[in-house]
Parts: sequence; structure tokens; C-alpha cells
Amino acid sequence: MTDPWVALEPGADLAEQVRLLRRAHETFTEAGTVQRPVRPVVADSWRRSARAGVGPDGSADVELSDGDLGAYRSEHPLARVMPLFRELMGTFASDGEHLLAVCDEHGRLLWVEGHARTRRQAEWMNFVPGARWAETAVGTNAPGTAVAVDRPVQVFAAEHFIRRVQPWTCAAAPVHDPRTGRVLGAIDITGGDGLAHPHSLGFVQAVARAAESQLALLLPHQPAVDIPELSALGRDEALLIHGGRRVRLSRRHSEILVLLSRHPEGLTGDELSCALYEDESVTPVTLRAELARLRRVLGPGLLSSRPYRLTVPVESDVAVVERRLESGAVAAAATGYAGPLLPASQAPAVARLRRRVSDGLRTALVARRDPDLLADWAHAPWGEDDIEVWRALAAVRPTANVLARLSALESELAAPTATWLQRPRS
Repeated sequence: MTDPWVALEPGADLAEQVRLLRRAHETFTEAGTVQRPVRPVVADSWRRSARAGVGPDGSADVELSDGDLGAYRSEHPLARVMPLFRELMGTFASDGEHLLAVCDEHGRLLWVEGHARTRRQAEWMNFVPGARWAETAVGTNAPGTAVAVDRPVQVFAAEHFIRRVQPWTCAAAPVHDPRTGRVLGAIDITGGDGLAHPHSLGFVQAVARAAESQLALLLPHQPAVDIPELSALGRDEALLIHGGRRVRLSRRHSEILVLLSRHPEGLTGDELSCALYEDESVTPVTLRAELARLRRVLGPGLLSSRPYRLTVPVESDVAVVERRLESGAVAAAATGYAGPLLPASQAPAVARLRRRVSDGLRTALVARRDPDLLADWAHAPWGEDDIEVWRALAAVRPTANVLARLSALESELAAPTATWLQRPRS
């Protein structure tokens, strides 16, 4: 094979290749060994799929639907190049009875377009907008694997890890942010054996490069706006980056800025006082003095009064995590979560927000049942005693260490009850 990312050389016997791959797939799922003619890129992907707990009889789950899907993909960077994708690939997909698909950086399908009958057939395996086709969810497949390895890749027939996908062939290439190089998602062409040709992989590669060039042309037209960035997760003292300055805020100033960033309309002195202080005896003079000091720290023009408000939008890491959760991007939300919000803060409004963000992410992680995401939370300082997460992790990754930790937590939880029951009666 001259190109390891291409499934077949021109002129190969398709039927014989399918037969050999099916036998190799059965051997791997039964014994965990890889036989020829499985390509190294596919063998590595099968192993990753198995480690992620993907079963060969599984299926994709739809994570976004209806309004949530529309809102999420309208804000995604690849929405700006969808007209280009349709122009370059739309006719090819329709005429060839193929599908044009675009996924985000987490392998979640945002658009699936093309031949009507092929779309109906693809619905049987949940190859539909909003479904998650990451390797960790459905195993080896072109869009999910292209995102996982950040390389264009073609997947043919029984190279797919899940059996119900094995009648299909697909080729996908990642699309990058031209400024940062970050993977934004992948462009994919999916159909029958007719796509098992090097030209289909070269085609999606060319389309991905065209999309990156288009994004590079679009970006300079965006106005350069210096948006202040506030980091408050996992730290007692927030960090503000603005105008080339990095300002470490005091604990009280951190609380004030977190609250004002969430209320662009502003807060009155009384509202801010109730949000900050449990002790109602704190005087308005104390709050005004604190805000005057904050105004000097921030510099001129950023904080105004009557009501107290920030004069420009502030992007906070808390808001980023919340948006990702609302859009269903649980993995991205978990990645952006650096810990509880201002963990030492006793301000009532901050404590409520801290619980809401933490509980929302925990609930999403438990529902997602992704062993890697659950393990990341369980082994973090804020999750080491989280018995609900450890129980969820034990259900999907019952290793000896996980089960031992869960047993210890359950013993600790039961200990006070047992002590009370064993007390002698007076």
C-alpha cells in the first residue's frame, strides 16, 4: 500500500477484501489480535475503540436535536464554510448517491446532506445530525477517526468497528482554525463501495484545505476587539486579562467581577450587597469603598455606577463551561472546568453559582457514561470523594483500583450510621 491512509489500491478485489476484513474483525473482537490485511491506522483505531468500551454491536446516540442543534451549529466556526462545502461536494454527493457530512471537534455530526434515499438508509445507523460519531462512542469511522488522529483517513467496509456500519465506506479530513491550528471538526463523504478509491480521500483533503483558506480570508474582516477574559474556576483569586495586562484580583474583587460579568444590565448597591454578604449589618459605605478600590485596579472606564455595571462584555471561564453544557458539548465543558468557582468564597450568590455549575457538569458526566471523562473528574481534587461519580465510573470501568476506592467511600458513608446504631441505650 503506497498510502497507509487509503483503504484500497485501484484494481483491488473488493469482495475478497471485504471477506478478509470481516474475518479479521471477528478475530479482533473475539481474541483481541489483529490479522492481515488490517492497516496499522485501522488496527490502532480498533484498539482505541476497545479501550473506550465500544462494542461491535453498538450504535450512535443523538446528543443534540431540534432547537439545541440549530443553535449550536449556527455558532460553530464551520457554519461559515458550509456554503463552500455544498458548492464543492453537494452535486458529487447527490449524483453519486453519497452523503456529505460535517462533524465538530468532538465527532458530533452537525450536517448530513446528500442523496435522499441514502440519507434514509443512513438513519438506520443514526448517521444523522446531532449524533455523536467520535471513536470513543462508535469506534472506527472516518469522521471520528480523522478528528481523533488529526489526519485525513478512509475507512472501508469491515474496517468500521461497529458491524451495522460495515456496509458503508467513508473518507474524511480534519479542518483546522487557520489562526491557531486547532481542529474545528471534519468534512466527510459517506456512501457505498464506489468511494473505496484514493480519489475520494484526495477529494475531501482538497475540500478541507479550501475551507481553511476560506476561513483565513474571513477572519481578517472581523473587528479586532480586546474582550476582557476572567478566569475564576479553581482559584480563590480570579485572574483578569485585559489590554495586555494580567491582574490578579483580591477575593472580594473576584466575587464582584464574577457577579457583574453575569449581569451586563448592572446591579444596584442593595442587590450587590445581598449577593455578596451574609451579614446584613455590612453598610453601603463598605461596599462603595470596595467598588472604588476595584475601579482603581481595573483602570479607567471599565466599571460604572448607578447601577454598578461593566462597560464592556467580559468573557469568563464559568460562562464558557455553561454554554458548552447547554449545547451538549460535555467533553468540552469538562475540559474547560478547572475546578469549583472561587472555592473559598462564602458570598451567597457565588456559592449558588458554584453549586449550579458543578452539579450541572457532574450530572452530565454521569449521564454520558464516558469512562475517561468520569475518571478525570473522580481523580481531580474536587472529585476524589464524589461517590456518585465513582459509582458511575465503576459501572463502566470496573478496575480493581476503581472498585477499591468505591468500596472505601461507601464504607466511610456508612460509618456514622453504624456508629450511631451501635451506641448502648441509656
